[in-house]
Amino acid sequence: MLSRTADNLFWLARYVERAEYLARIIEASTRLANLPSAYAGTSNEWESAVATAGCAHLFYQAHEKATRETVIDFLAFSPDNPSSIRSCFEVARTNARSVRTALTVEMWDAINSAWLELSKYRASGLNQDENLANFLAFVKETGLRFDGSAYRTMLRSDGYWFSRLGVMIERADNTARILDVKYHVLLPASETVGGSLDYFQWSAILRAVSALTAYHWVYKESLKPWLVADLLILNDQMPRSLAACYESIVRNLDSLSLAYGRQGPAQRAARATRTRLENARIEDIFQSGLHEFVSDFITENNRLGAAITQQYLT
Repeated sequence: MLSRTADNLFWLARYVERAEYLARIIEASTRLANLPSAYAGTSNEWESAVATAGCAHLFYQAHEKATRETVIDFLAFSPDNPSSIRSCFEVARTNARSVRTALTVEMWDAINSAWLELSKYRASGLNQDENLANFLAFVKETGLRFDGSAYRTMLRSDGYWFSRLGVMIERADNTARILDVKYHVLLPASETVGGSLDYFQWSAILRAVSALTAYHWVYKESLKPWLVADLLILNDQMPRSLAACYESIVRNLDSLSLAYGRQGPAQRAARATRTRLENARIEDIFQSGLHEFVSDFITENNRLGAAITQQYLT
């Protein structure tokens, strides 16, 4: 496969996954903002949404304060934000057009129809909760439709493997960021860990990654920060966990190495991170610092993305 085609497939998948993640972040922030004041207190959910999305610097260049209106506009529609939902869909569609013959009909329809439907939505129309909920559902359904189309219709060849690598690299980054920001930003200093606000915030985080039901299936007890972190970092059964993402990354990189007849830095880096996750214990992670662990992981994940680009996509 041409490196240009592989690059387009890799980033097409990443941008679709990123758009869905942003919708989940907005949904979680809205749910937290709508908590009764007795629970919400002085929470900073909209500042946390910007921090989680990794675009705080750009946001505060355009806005003085993080409010519902400014954050939703910036994360969903702003042309000044290269990672807004609109920007993600635009870049994804551009990449899809560039590799139209490498996509199945179902994958192209998922992206093209989403881009056309996106024109129906405006930031000013999302002030009402019902309109916002419909928009976020549309974005999440687009991600599910594209991902499901790829899984069900693509040949298990290099195009599929590059697409899955894009999904999993992006998903791992997103899960790590939402976990890190919750731990260090979302809970105000005036609130206590384990209090009512802390409980509802952890619940919202689990809902944001579709893991609340899974949590209760696995642990069968009330929400505890270290168990939430265990589920989202180390549990292979949880599709969005860091461990599950890297199991898939290693598998797809191994498939590429078999198809191309050689391995390289990308395979070695992925296996090193996978081994680190397999050998980690949540007690040790909390003792040494969850923030430090997650920050190191995000750095390693970015390095792996760069290694894949250098090895295959340039």
